[in-house]
Amino acid sequence: MIRINDGKSQDGRLSIVFTGGGTAGHVVPNLAIFSHLRGESKFNDFHYIGSKSGIEKEIVSKNGGIRFHGITCEKFRRSLSPKNILIPFKVIKGISEAKKILKEISPKVVFSKGGFVTYPVVRAAKSLRIPIVIHESDISMGLANKMSAKHAHKILTSFEKTRDTLYEKFDEKVIHTGSPIRREIFQGDKARIYSEFEFDKTKKNLLVIGGSLGAARLNESVSELMPEIWAEWNVLHVTGRGKMSGAKFPNYTQVEYMNEIWHVYDWADVVISRAGSNSVFELMALGKACIFIPLSTGRGDQIENIQVILEKNCGLVLFEENLTKDSLYRMICNAISHKNQLEMNARVFGGYNGIQKIINILYCYA
Repeated sequence: MIRINDGKSQDGRLSIVFTGGGTAGHVVPNLAIFSHLRGESKFNDFHYIGSKSGIEKEIVSKNGGIRFHGITCEKFRRSLSPKNILIPFKVIKGISEAKKILKEISPKVVFSKGGFVTYPVVRAAKSLRIPIVIHESDISMGLANKMSAKHAHKILTSFEKTRDTLYEKFDEKVIHTGSPIRREIFQGDKARIYSEFEFDKTKKNLLVIGGSLGAARLNESVSELMPEIWAEWNVLHVTGRGKMSGAKFPNYTQVEYMNEIWHVYDWADVVISRAGSNSVFELMALGKACIFIPLSTGRGDQIENIQVILEKNCGLVLFEENLTKDSLYRMICNAISHKNQLEMNARVFGGYNGIQKIINILYCYA
């Protein structure tokens, strides 16, 4: 017999389950929504289902008020790999584990942000008749969301173009909400950066976010460029974990990671960043003058995301195949020359925070 979910635990709590993992980009938006729901919503019991050893466990554990549950999962690979043989068995095990967890929690709704861990959770929720809401950050759907979409009650999108593409197949259950942006992003204080690092307050500020994937070429180009720009610029270079080179220049600091990135956003006059959807929407919402260098590997989602930036003229784009010390220098000069226009266009594009619309949709299930 299929159990019909009532979304209410034995002591009357109203529960919601978040799921998403594999990269921080699938976890941080979930926590942005959780942060807004906690203490001021109809939901009062919060849970997160992720992989047993993935990055999501580390990130979620730093947030009080939400309980983490780990399940078995295996990364979906588009290419031929011997590890693909294990996928059906691990998916079946993951579904069983997720089903057991969901029965205990009895949530009103499952909110899925994508990543390979989410498919077993979605399948388990479907079997228990628990409503499922999924959100797609990128222009094109990731593999896990593609597989989950037919089971979802609602499919939410960051980009309007994604909604338009999916509407023909899924009709009214596709809703463009925008991206769920962390409230902390709007609480940056540049004074924190000046107090932590010895930067010259008379110089312009450049933030470089290399990221953990494919960052070597960007990091190398920045190091090569420093002798030409240190006299005019302070540079804070977030290299990604394990990517610090130890390069030393005046007015230049390398760090592996910034826990409170919003303070650096507030400090920066120009930002050089990859083009993951979450970063794009956060930087646009803040109205930053940006140079995006989309990651050319993977499924090409960053290349697709950046096309909208080009269409809206709200940021500069430098493709990786054209990345050199000289091309990067020209882009920085261009960004500072057109800073006011870039900031204005960015605010127009990114002025809509999807958090409240997403929360209103989740409230429909409370």
